[in-house]
Amino acid sequence: MFTGIVEGMAKVKSVSRSKNRADTVMRVQLGSRLARGLKVGDSVSINGACLTVAKLSKGDAEFEMVAETIRRTNLGLVRPGDEVNIERSMRVGDRLEGHFVLGHVDGTGTIEDIVKMPSETKLWIKLDNEELARSVVPKGSIAVDGISLTLVDVEGERISISLIPHTLGMTTLGAKSRGNKVNIETDILGKYVNSNLPKI
Repeated sequence: MFTGIVEGMAKVKSVSRSKNRADTVMRVQLGSRLARGLKVGDSVSINGACLTVAKLSKGDAEFEMVAETIRRTNLGLVRPGDEVNIERSMRVGDRLEGHFVLGHVDGTGTIEDIVKMPSETKLWIKLDNEELARSVVPKGSIAVDGISLTLVDVEGERISISLIPHTLGMTTLGAKSRGNKVNIETDILGKYVNSNLPKI
């Protein structure tokens, strides 16, 4: 489990297909700070997707991704040199600064517009399927590329989020452009409510 409070960004060193292991293997340069205390088998959120550390070597970590991960997230678009958001799993006793984020990405969205203002930047995102839209509400929680954020507007399958300069500087959202795909995990409470609503 995670909180959606990104600890830092890390550079992707390689992405390769493997016949002997998972469908795709991604090597990420975590560095000494983000790799401190990690061991093989630990869970790490990469752009909001919970992945398992398969190998560790001098601050680099390898993560194996199956076809479902590639299909459901934006990690299939990541290339060497790209930066990804990193959050290590929550420990018992940690502060819950964001919201409960499982690392189970529900789908993706496409950035439609970026509105820059003096004190904040507003991102408009078009959710890629109607099911995602059923689990979001204005002022509710959402994880975008693993970042815990508050929804501002919900207009059908279009949503908006507001970002302060700190978030733009500490996460990959500061480098995003119109047309970029982002991972979306809706709030777990919204999922349970949605699953119990009568189907019309």
